[in-house]
Amino acid sequence: MFYTSEQLLQLLQHYTKNTNKIKQVQALSITNGYLQFNPADASKLKWMSTLLFNALIRCYLNVGQPNKSMLLLTHMLAHRAPPNKFTFTSLIKAVSSSSLLLSFIVGRSLHSHVIRRGLALDPFIQTSFVSFYGKHGSFSEAQLVFEEILEPCIVSHNVMLDVFAKYGDMDSSVLLFEQMCKRDVFSWTSLIHGFGSNGFFLSAIRYFEKMMVDDDVISGVVRPNEATFVSVLSACENLDAGKTLCLGKQLHGYIVKNEIALTVYIGTALISFYGKLGCLISAMKVFGQMETKEVCTWNAMILSCALNGREQLALDIFKRMQQEKIWPNEVTYVAVLTACTRAKFVKLGLELFRSMSQEYGIFPRMEHYGCVVDLLGRAGFLVEAENFVKEMPFEPDDTVLGALLGACKLHGALDLGDKVGGRLFGLQTRHSGKYIALWDINASAEKWNSAADLRQVMVDAGIRKVEAFSFVDPQ
Repeated sequence: MFYTSEQLLQLLQHYTKNTNKIKQVQALSITNGYLQFNPADASKLKWMSTLLFNALIRCYLNVGQPNKSMLLLTHMLAHRAPPNKFTFTSLIKAVSSSSLLLSFIVGRSLHSHVIRRGLALDPFIQTSFVSFYGKHGSFSEAQLVFEEILEPCIVSHNVMLDVFAKYGDMDSSVLLFEQMCKRDVFSWTSLIHGFGSNGFFLSAIRYFEKMMVDDDVISGVVRPNEATFVSVLSACENLDAGKTLCLGKQLHGYIVKNEIALTVYIGTALISFYGKLGCLISAMKVFGQMETKEVCTWNAMILSCALNGREQLALDIFKRMQQEKIWPNEVTYVAVLTACTRAKFVKLGLELFRSMSQEYGIFPRMEHYGCVVDLLGRAGFLVEAENFVKEMPFEPDDTVLGALLGACKLHGALDLGDKVGGRLFGLQTRHSGKYIALWDINASAEKWNSAADLRQVMVDAGIRKVEAFSFVDPQ
């Protein structure tokens, strides 16, 4: 059946996310001769060939097949269909999202191709390359491309803000942010998320407070979005202070007052926030109000119960999750094993650990091994915990050894504690808790010289004990 090139373009625009239809249209484009090189073709047909190739590249990108989008460029060049700026913008996105190990090399060759075709100063292409280099770890090249943009738009600025944040250069991020003539919600959220992801939680909260009193926000031109709420709630839960609990509750009130949808990510962030700050009743209320729950939501609720002394409830929620056919992931098992550890459900915890790979094909990570060591150690099975560490398929890190050391402190196992402590110091950990635990073990056994030596090591290394604090929340 014969189709005009215009008809095929319309079909691609209609079936942008239907893989089978896209393949059929591609086949029709080939059989009708629109993607084949013909020296007798008029310039208009070459132009239509470029449009068809561009549409196919975008379609394969939309259905999550970036490698096919990249392959289409080779066909395009082989059949002398001239690529344009729209071709390269889509291809750069394809390379950025590709899982191929050679994707960075392909991206750089694309950049060379863009320069040869005289498109290097197109602002859309330049912005795409800033994002590409940022995602592939080439911070300096991303910055160089950004500096070559003659008149960077707000999108270009936002992409560069993300790159600065990714590499922890928050000073440059703030400087660029302050230089922007206009800011949108993505500008503010990029900065807030950047501070939070780099551990500057208080700065993240302060910039959110600045955002909420900004003229554009007050007038309604700019409104915080889902990513903004999630970033701020994450910063609040990591500060563990009374002020941040109050701020998180105010943020929840803002969401309710403005009738903002309780999406999966906002709801999950609220559950995690309330759970980590000890407000389990509030976390349960949010969980009950959510119409749609994904695995991350269930994980947050299970962990919240486990952290607040409701271990059996955590396990009940896990069973309910399985009954509703929600497939667990690695984080689910960290939460469930944490519940078993705190409740000292040794047999159940070991069964769950084995079921990870046997029932769900989930390969245990370091966190899971650490949970099992903590489970065995807290219950007093120190020999079993030590043997479990020896049988691990990889070398234990400081979290696994720290769990074993904590068990030694709990049960006064001096010899094993000294052995584990020696291995920990070999990892050059600067966590004060490990030193304090080993000091307590020696002090309990009245080995004062060894305890004094540990204190001196901490002083010489500049390691200080983290001071504790408490606050009361009436809920």
